[in-house]
Amino acid sequence: MNEILQRIEAFFEILSTRNVLIEIGVVALCLSVGWLAGVLLRSHFRQDLIKTPTALTWAYFSTKGSLVAAPVIMAFSLVILARSALLAAHFDVNLLDAASHLIGAYVVVRLVVLLSTASLGNKSWMQQWEARVTLFIWLAIAAEYLGWLDPIINTLDSIGMASGKSRITLWSVLKLLFTLTLFVLVAAWISRWVERRLKRLSNLAPSTRIGIAKFANAFLIALSILMGLNAAGVDLTALTVLTGAIGLGLGFGLQSIAANFVSGFVLLMDRSIKPGDVISLSGQSGTSTENFGWVQELRGRYVVVRDRDGVEMLVPNQQLIQNSVINWSYTDPRIRLKLPIRVSYRDDPELALQILLTACEGQPRVLSDPAPVSRLMHFSDSGIELELRFWISDPQEGVNNVRSEVNRAIWRLFKEHKITIPVAQREIVVNRSPPDFG
Repeated sequence: MNEILQRIEAFFEILSTRNVLIEIGVVALCLSVGWLAGVLLRSHFRQDLIKTPTALTWAYFSTKGSLVAAPVIMAFSLVILARSALLAAHFDVNLLDAASHLIGAYVVVRLVVLLSTASLGNKSWMQQWEARVTLFIWLAIAAEYLGWLDPIINTLDSIGMASGKSRITLWSVLKLLFTLTLFVLVAAWISRWVERRLKRLSNLAPSTRIGIAKFANAFLIALSILMGLNAAGVDLTALTVLTGAIGLGLGFGLQSIAANFVSGFVLLMDRSIKPGDVISLSGQSGTSTENFGWVQELRGRYVVVRDRDGVEMLVPNQQLIQNSVINWSYTDPRIRLKLPIRVSYRDDPELALQILLTACEGQPRVLSDPAPVSRLMHFSDSGIELELRFWISDPQEGVNNVRSEVNRAIWRLFKEHKITIPVAQREIVVNRSPPDFG
């Protein structure tokens, strides 16, 4: 403390000289002109043009940047001109040199804080603390430049109290707050970048994007606090029991919820299921329509699937990860449908095969490339088993409706050409002879 008082006394003794008083007057005049320029700029720019934007734009920096930096830059320029004039008049300009360095440092700090505040976006706490943070950083730089920083640190470090084996001082508290603030700012910047990247993913539902952004923000802030405490020299072993208890609770009580959230992130990363995909949850091969539906939204815990009846199923993410899922539109939306047909042994199978192909003609949803094909599969007890195979490219419009249209066309053509569809018949012979009791 005595060292600081001695430096202050020496400083005021220097200020009492005539040459220094002239320099002080010149610096005060330059700062007054800069302040007046700031007042004029504030009256020129409307307040709605200088609000913190959601993205860094040139319009923002041309308004807010001019408002906060132009007055200081003007004062800095005037100090440089005054220094040159006094130096030409053979005056000592040590104070003007110091003033130019300090004002230049303030310009740099102000622009850096402005850029940091804008990068954090609207509703950031830095908006209210922007001027205070600038002044605090500039005072630390000024103290270092004037040689006062080390005595101030020593004085703050001497004020404290003992707590067990460690000692808490005012300087250690300030250093902890500064370190935590720095780490939290970095985490906020990273979280902001993640949020902007998520906004570009149009396939995700807005609620899902907001949920992921909130989770990422909370995780990064918590991680930054732990890293800041560690960097400031705080012993984190006391938090081991707390984090262990939280992990144990997640492992037992929230196991299912945590698994669904992790599965949701896996689905988002590998994009195996996206909004708009046509899926079937039956787990069967082929084109089964059991549990058939369209993916509407990807949520943090479940996936919304809407079926043909308009019913929305909330399928847990873990079920989509663990079980087989048919994604009909994963890489190619085209699918092949099969219609089994049976004809009588009295009919011509070649004519029946041709009629099956004719039934696909004029169907708007049946593709011509690949072309439909008809096959004779085998000869059964009740008739000849045929099969019609054709492709469609829009399974999201339904598959049973196109099956119905093709079956109706087959029925009409079979009636026109007298092709019969046999009905399975079984003959039962009952023997009523009396039993032999011999």
